[in-house]
Amino acid sequence: MRLVKASEIQEMDRVTIQELGIPGAVLMENAGRGATKLFLDHFKPLVGSHVLFLCGRGNNGGDGYVIARYLNELGFKTTVIVLSKFEKLSGDALTNFEVLTRMGLDILEVPDSAAWAEHRRLISGCDYIVDGIFGTGLNAPVKGFYEQVIQDANSAKKPIMSIDIPSGLNADTGQVMGVAIKAELTVTFGFPKLGEFVFPGAHFVGRLMRVDIGIPSKVADTVPGKISIVEPSEFSSLFNVEKPDVHKGRRGHLLVLAGSTGKTGAATMTALGALRAGAGLVTVGIPGSLNPILENKLTEAMTFPLPETGDGTLSMDAEKHIYQLMEGKTALAIGPGLSTREETKALVRRIIAQCPLPVIIDADGLNALPGELEALAHKETRAILTPHPGEMARLISSTPAEVQKNRVEIAAEFAQAHACILVLKGARTVIAEPGGEVHLNPTGNPALASGGSGDVLTGLIAGFVARGWPLSKAAIAGVYVHGLAADALAEDMGQSGVLASELLDTVPLLTACLAQGEWPLEAPPPHADFYNSL
Repeated sequence: MRLVKASEIQEMDRVTIQELGIPGAVLMENAGRGATKLFLDHFKPLVGSHVLFLCGRGNNGGDGYVIARYLNELGFKTTVIVLSKFEKLSGDALTNFEVLTRMGLDILEVPDSAAWAEHRRLISGCDYIVDGIFGTGLNAPVKGFYEQVIQDANSAKKPIMSIDIPSGLNADTGQVMGVAIKAELTVTFGFPKLGEFVFPGAHFVGRLMRVDIGIPSKVADTVPGKISIVEPSEFSSLFNVEKPDVHKGRRGHLLVLAGSTGKTGAATMTALGALRAGAGLVTVGIPGSLNPILENKLTEAMTFPLPETGDGTLSMDAEKHIYQLMEGKTALAIGPGLSTREETKALVRRIIAQCPLPVIIDADGLNALPGELEALAHKETRAILTPHPGEMARLISSTPAEVQKNRVEIAAEFAQAHACILVLKGARTVIAEPGGEVHLNPTGNPALASGGSGDVLTGLIAGFVARGWPLSKAAIAGVYVHGLAADALAEDMGQSGVLASELLDTVPLLTACLAQGEWPLEAPPPHADFYNSL
């Protein structure tokens, strides 16, 4: 499912109305009718309930007028507050406003703080609020009169449905423009907006559902846009490509360079993640003194002791042995638990720059790259980087807070600039491709906020790559399945106290179900509501 920016949906509207000749009033009617049905389906309100509409002067308010008409006809008490002078209404919004006027609905003109102070009591007396104040075009902070209205609406603790997007959210970034409506239900039109899916915007939308308002697919296809929500259909067929007589040698052989004193767990989780992803063979290169520990931890993977520094980290002397280990391997995972010792970082950069294999770079592999990104220059889109926001900030000389403000754009720019696939971890993990395509992952929950879960993800992605999957598909599938494993565990265990090792045991069954086109969890897919369009 595509995610759109404000400019993209606005261009779709323009082409549909001006070039195809479908009247805007038709689109508005479709939007209002669909939103009414979803309002009734979600809230299941008693007939006669009082619904208060907060409408701006634009088309968002116009959609609200249509919904008010439908609900009024169904026997609900409706009060429409227009947060503007009536004389400022225009276009399709004005047309639908005039319909309400002729029908005799309760409509109030509330253009300023004084008028709001007179009528704000209506919020405490209503049963539901419909938010139609601002639409997707908002790009400035909400202040003054409108700020007070939104604060009062939130403080009333009434069930709120937002029209298209919660008023106060930036449709492109999900940032709160000073203050925003906290909706229980958001009914979005045409396509879900990027700012509704990423955080912090996702905190404000509640349940996000979509209405098809009649924008032809031909129009949508002509408006450029490369951002989408990950769906299992994008990769599930790859689980079924093997013949019945497959053997381990044909499922790929992953080399993992990981671990240092105190961090053998990172190497273990990465190796096991790759095996759970279906890699036929895994060899772990580890500082020599730690090899006995890894041999005890890993019974299904092979280990190889490598030259080390006095601190128990890989030394530069390990380089020639590593190149020998690469022979016969199909992918390399490098970084988990390697340490940030300077000699080890220098080794990592040399390996990344010269490695002939597809390489998945995580953790201390990433920490070796700030200021040294030329190590990626010759990878020719054969590298996958998996930073969390802190690691991403170090890569681009920024701060985690700045990364979090605009995750999608930062990830996309980096992937294109360095011809790599970038997996920017976190809630709604971003997978960016060098060609500009961006995928947002809908699975996962706070159960992943525990040590070792990132190493499992590295192993899953690397395991799929080792099997010969296209790198983009491997990254997308690894992130999706990783989050899905956390969702599966959360159904029985909750979202805290889940161990990273417990994620591993769920993976084979999950992937088997996805391969058969079956949904493996009790709850529907996280993006299912977007397809229940009207």
